[in-house]
Amino acid sequence: MPAKSNAKSNDVYFADNLSVLKSMPDESVQLIYIDPPFNTGRKQTRGKSVTTRSETGSRLGFKGQRYDIVRETVLSYDDEFADYWLFLEPRLIEAWRLLAKTGTLYLHLDYREAHYAKVLLDGLFGRENFLNELIWAYDFGGKAKNRWPAKHDTILVYVKDADSYYFDSNAVDREPYMAPGLVTPEKVARGKLPTDVWWHTIVSPTGNEKTGYPTQKPIGILRRIIQASSAPGDLVLDFFAGSGTTGVVAASLERSFVLIDQNPEAIGVMRARFAAAEVPVRFHE
Repeated sequence: MPAKSNAKSNDVYFADNLSVLKSMPDESVQLIYIDPPFNTGRKQTRGKSVTTRSETGSRLGFKGQRYDIVRETVLSYDDEFADYWLFLEPRLIEAWRLLAKTGTLYLHLDYREAHYAKVLLDGLFGRENFLNELIWAYDFGGKAKNRWPAKHDTILVYVKDADSYYFDSNAVDREPYMAPGLVTPEKVARGKLPTDVWWHTIVSPTGNEKTGYPTQKPIGILRRIIQASSAPGDLVLDFFAGSGTTGVVAASLERSFVLIDQNPEAIGVMRARFAAAEVPVRFHE
């Protein structure tokens, strides 16, 4: 079973997420889901990382190389990604520290940066702690004529400890079989466990779920993640909280949550959303 959190309430912070993350205790979080923006909204300073790794440490990078070597090699290819990663890297280092031994990180990205992030996370978390590359596929938006239309996001899944992580497939909502005639009626009635390719619509522009927040993610996607990688009573963290979907779903599944965002629009959306759902929350501004 995952480690239980001592959190007795749900908290939302209107703040720079790095400062809040640094204030949280080691191994206090069971599940972290983040959907970071690619455009951070500010100029990042290029420079060599001051992060150090022990020569005898357990976190080794690609082909056994130390993380610093992997990092410098990957970042030499793409200046734009390097600027982005220098913003995101210290936050992911904190995420690793905050995860319980049974914990899991879900990093939600698009196709432009997922391949870089995969190699760098192999170094940061350890390649042996890579669990899945999830593909969220949908069919909405523009239809490109000069290439295959991009209709998926990538969610990279890393665990804190490959020997101890929590995953409960029995708790996950099942989905219909695509070829029900090929399986027994009992299996049809139960449904099948989702694979690493998730067909799920985006948030409908006219549906009840829509908050108006531009990067809102569907409840169904977060529900699947939280069901699988946490248990009732656990603490869930989202430090790019946006519209607050992670918190809404966590509360509905009897988990506690910590959400962080520095966008006042996001805080306003979350205030209204949690009030409407009657979810008790402490706001810190």
